[in-house]
Order: sequence, then C-alpha cells, then structure tokens
Amino acid sequence: MRILSGMKPTGLLHLGNYVGALKNWAKLQDEYEAYYMIADLHSLTSNQAQYKEETTEYIYNMVVDWLCAGLDPKRSVLFIQSDVPEHCELFSLFSMITPVSWLERNPTYKEQMQEIKGKDLDNVGFLAYPVLQAADIAVYQANRVPVGKDQLPHLEITREIIRRFHHIYKCRVLVEPEPILGEVTKLNGLDGRKMSKSYENAIYLSDDAETVRKKVMSMVTDIKRVKRTDPGHPDECNLFPYYLAFKNEEEFIGQIRNDCTSASMGCVDCKKKLVAALEEFFAEFREKRAELINDKDYINDVLNDGTMRAGKTAKETMLKVREAVGMDCKRRY
Repeated sequence: MRILSGMKPTGLLHLGNYVGALKNWAKLQDEYEAYYMIADLHSLTSNQAQYKEETTEYIYNMVVDWLCAGLDPKRSVLFIQSDVPEHCELFSLFSMITPVSWLERNPTYKEQMQEIKGKDLDNVGFLAYPVLQAADIAVYQANRVPVGKDQLPHLEITREIIRRFHHIYKCRVLVEPEPILGEVTKLNGLDGRKMSKSYENAIYLSDDAETVRKKVMSMVTDIKRVKRTDPGHPDECNLFPYYLAFKNEEEFIGQIRNDCTSASMGCVDCKKKLVAALEEFFAEFREKRAELINDKDYINDVLNDGTMRAGKTAKETMLKVREAVGMDCKRRY
C-alpha cells in the first residue's frame, strides 16, 4: 500500500505543521510505502513573484525539518515536485477531461478567493489546483492520502477525475485513492487565530529556545479569566492544546487542569510550564537541526535519491497512461 502527501514551500514550518502532518507522516512511513513531496509547483499559484528569491531557502529548511521530525529517506521517498516532469504531463492530460464546473464548485477555491488578499489568485493554475493535485496522487498510484477534513473535497475531485479518465479511455490503469483521516490536536497561533505564516502568529520549528520562550509568554490565553484569582477554563484556553500535543501525560495533564480550574496557578506560571514542556520535547529535534542545517551535501543527496526513486515510479505509471490514451511511443505505422 502506497501513500502520497506534500507541503507547499511558502514559508518556514511551524508547530501546527508538525502536529497536523509531520508527526503523522513519521508514523505512516512504518505502515506504507511513503512518498512525501515538496509541492513547489503548487506554491506558484499564489507565490509567483517570490518564488525565485524565497522558495529555494524554504525548500532547504523544509527538508531539514522533515528529517529532524523523523522522516527517514531510507523508508520514505522525499522529493521536489517540479523535479519529476511526469506531474505536468499527467496534469495536462487530466485537464483535457476535467469539466470547469467541477473546479468552480470546489469550496476551498471559493473560500480562498474571498479570504486571501494581496495575492494574485486570478489564474488558471489556482482554479486547476485540484487537477494538478489529482496528477500528483495518480502518478504514484497512491492507495491512500493523509488529509484533513478540509481537503476531502479535493480528494473526491481526484477520484472523479480518475473515474472519468477510465470511462473515456475504457481502461483501469490508475488507482482511486482513499483518505487517511486522523485525530489531530488543533493548535492556534499566538493571538488565538489559526496558526499561519501570513498572520505572523506562528512558533516555527526553526525558532531557538529564547525565541520560543518570548513567543509563548506573549500568547493570548483564557479570555474569560479576567483576574488571577478567577478559575480558568482549560478547554477554552489557547495554551491547553499545546500540552495535549507535546506533553500528553495523564498525571501531568490532570494536574494542569486542576491547577487552572482551581485558580491555584495563573496564566503566567502556566506559560512557563509550557515553555519547559516545549524545550523538553524539541531538545533532540534542535540538536539534530543544528547538525543538518549546514550539511548541504547530505540534503542534496536526499533530494537527488528521492527524485530518482519518484521518477522511476512516475515513468512506469505514464507508460500505462500514454498507452491508454493512444500515445504509446512503441507503436508502428
């Protein structure tokens, strides 16, 4: 069984990326043949002007963070999307059979067109984002795709495109992927909104200990707790999910909850405990990151090996696809 997932290199990775994806990816590589992709082509839909200046650095840091989070290049295929041209070839073929109405009804497309300001989203690439995503998945014949609930409509479009391809070309050469939905602890940013690079409210995996301390101490906590002597509401507090994600020990969590609800601990002391918990959790991560961040030869070796392995699989798929479409290079007249 094979899986595929990816991330766009539009910024540094933060704790939300770790909890929402990387932690799960590291586990899944023990259960599946895992392909993990740096989706740089997808980043071009909204990051055209900054691509050349910023993306190379973001890609490098992303690979470092992946390795520090436990992704093993011997057990997983780590590669850059644009290094495998078969993505674009299958995207072209899929785009010929995908009705525009399927893309226009995509809820994510509608939401982002309304919400994202300051970026040029009025382009074919952004509208056809799900078609390229379908090609990403299909070209590796992925059986499963780790996704959040908000990505389910995209995955269903992938399945519809593959079914339509099979119907038109009277074949069964591609795999219809199923989702892998896991329970994920949601982390909000420093200000209580969704953790996001664009909101500038994120704690990054690359932040040093002192930066993390300053950020945690500035966090919005329990807005219902006006005075130090007021009882707290941990389930509504911005800090509590961090404990669940990074120090989910029954006795410790119980003590935090009790101290908060009884007002025996204030928010400042709670933040100090969280700083200590994060320091403990990421100690090994930071040590490994300090070693890898300057080892450019190793990072390049990881990506080159991943590109070779990904390319081999993609070429095998495209031979079947081209034959189904009638573009078989072995035909004779």
